[in-house]
Amino acid sequence: MTRQQRAPATSLTLDELLEQSAWFVQLDEPAQAQVRRDASERAVAMGDSLGHHGEQQHAWYGVLEGLVKWAITAHDGRTVSLGGQSVGSWFGEGTLIRNTPRQSDLVALRHSRVAQIPFDTFDWLRRNRPSFNDFLLLQVNERLHWFMGNYAAQGLLDTDSLVARALMGMVHPLANPRGERHLQLSQEELANLAAVSRQSCNSALMRFKNAGLVRSEYAGIVVLDLPGLQRLVP
Repeated sequence: MTRQQRAPATSLTLDELLEQSAWFVQLDEPAQAQVRRDASERAVAMGDSLGHHGEQQHAWYGVLEGLVKWAITAHDGRTVSLGGQSVGSWFGEGTLIRNTPRQSDLVALRHSRVAQIPFDTFDWLRRNRPSFNDFLLLQVNERLHWFMGNYAAQGLLDTDSLVARALMGMVHPLANPRGERHLQLSQEELANLAAVSRQSCNSALMRFKNAGLVRSEYAGIVVLDLPGLQRLVP
């Protein structure tokens, strides 16, 4: 197995997450010390919410362990999945910058642990550390581009394309900044992220495996041919 395909660590400590985060290592020592003092950790059980639509958000989140899904649920119970966040990723900056209630739900697809940077600390960094603001600008821009693609995908793509796009989302730097191709992701979780039935997702994965695009390994999915998956998504 190549180094790129090796099974990733399934969890991080808070210090490990910070030391691996591009925005943190660019801060000066006083700012890093402030973040370490203010950061905390929170556990979220499978199926529980980290934040509901309409709630005021009070922290910026980083994933230490597990998998967190963004979703919007309609009054009739239908759900649109916007994507997932895996270990090493940070999210929720848009809501904090707007300082308005959440417009989506954050749900743990398995037992998860998240780091929390309080709003006051986040806002202080944004106003006083240009490198942090530059990181946020790039992250918000990438997220907007990805969400625009998701919007189009829900109306234009077939099942195989939706599953391929969900896999691409899990190797995207927004969700997977460490660039791992071995995804700690079950087929049920992938179906949830792709917003398709588990049976349809399994059928799509079988076709992907036969085409040499992915393989199942170590209780997860290994992406072997990312350009090949990208060709499935118009």
